[in-house]
This record gives sequence, C-alpha cells and structure tokens, in this order.
Amino acid sequence: MTSPSERAEALLALHHRSTPVVLPTVWDAWSAQAAVSGGFEALTVGSHPVANSVGAGDGEDMSLEDALAGIARVTRAVDVPVSADLESGYDTAAAELVERVLDAGAVGVNIEDTVHSQGRLRGAQEHADYIADIRRAADTAGVHLVINGRTDVFKTEEDIPDRLAEAITRLTLLEAAGADSLYPVGVPDVATLEALLAAVSTPLNVTAHPVNGAIPEGLDLARLTELGVRRVSFGPLLQAALADHVAEITAAWR
Repeated sequence: MTSPSERAEALLALHHRSTPVVLPTVWDAWSAQAAVSGGFEALTVGSHPVANSVGAGDGEDMSLEDALAGIARVTRAVDVPVSADLESGYDTAAAELVERVLDAGAVGVNIEDTVHSQGRLRGAQEHADYIADIRRAADTAGVHLVINGRTDVFKTEEDIPDRLAEAITRLTLLEAAGADSLYPVGVPDVATLEALLAAVSTPLNVTAHPVNGAIPEGLDLARLTELGVRRVSFGPLLQAALADHVAEITAAWR
C-alpha cells in the first residue's frame, strides 16, 4: 500500500463494512506504532493531542505547520492509512489544504464547523461549501481524500433553538457536498443518535470513551454496530486516559 490513492481507497473501504471502523486517535510516532501493534488497520491524528504534545492549546492554537509536522511524523512511522484532524482548516483555502495534507502523508481529513480564529460556528451552507471545495481539490489531485465532515452543533455555546434539526440540516448538506463520513460531536443521548442515523445514509462517526469501553448510555461496539454506526474515533480521550494510567503506574514511586 504505497500510493496515496491506494491508501485513501483502503480507508474509504473500511467505512463500508458490516462493523464500524475503529480509528485510534494518535499524536506521535510512538502512539501510532502502539495502535498499529494493537491490531488497528487505520488511524486518526487528533489536533488536540498533537497540540498537547507540543505545548499548545486546542482550537488552532498551534500553527498549521506544527499540525502538518505532527501528521507527517505519524504517517512516516506506520504503514496504514491515516486521517488527520485539521480543525476548521486553519483559515486555509481548500486547494492548498488538500495539497499540504497529502504531502504530509494523510489520506483523510476531519473538518469541523467551529471557526476558531473568528470564535463562531460556520453557517450550514458555508461549511458544506468548504467541504465541497475540499472534495473538488482532492479529485483534481487524483486522490479520494476521505472527508469526515464534523459539526459542533451539540457542543457550541451559540443559541440554537432546535439542535437536532440543525444537526440534521448540516449533516444532510455535508452529505450532498461529498463528505464520506459525518461527525456530530457531543450527541447527547441514544434517541438523538438514532434520529441522526435515520436522517442520513453516509457513515456516521461517534466518539469512543476508552475508560469504560462505551460512549454514554452504554453504547459499546456491539450496540453501535447494531444501531448502524460506521466509524468510531477517540478525539483527545485516549491520550487523557493514558495520562491517568501514568499516575497509577508511578504512584508507588512517589
């Protein structure tokens, strides 16, 4: 699996199996190699854990150059497809972002609708248009970059009277724009998750909670499979859980 196109197609195929693709969220060569040694077939690079690893904050506090350097360290360390969290795109035009992501070795991107430099949520169509621009740029490059279209509707502090309806609107627009998977962060309950799954046909991404092996409401991998979820990632929670283990392991030596 040497070419970007081959890696991208392999990553895309993992989203269309009978069970969800589980993508451990890594931040450096060590964590990436540990995840692959654990048997995982693909990875995500998380913006938050990468930022933590270089002493920066989440929310595009590090530069795009720092983010891409972190991505490249991961892709050089493993021989599996890698997707990368590029937050809201670092105020970068789609064509340039795609070129630089592919140069860093990633074949997937996660793009959210919180514009950190402006402290606002993109409009629904505005975000969909950016995703569509990324899709066109990837097509021009000849690589089916696997786009995970994320919305922060459930976690934003902006006043949204009907968050479920707004999430469905945004996910539907992202689906039409060419996203390969859809990521509504912070889904509050099972009923909401079921409503989202019923509203779209594109694979849906949820966040795993590594401490107890389930997302809220006890939705473990078996239940997520039954519901029809097709992608699971960890965000910053894997790194945070490992930090807790460091405290446990070293307790006897303090």
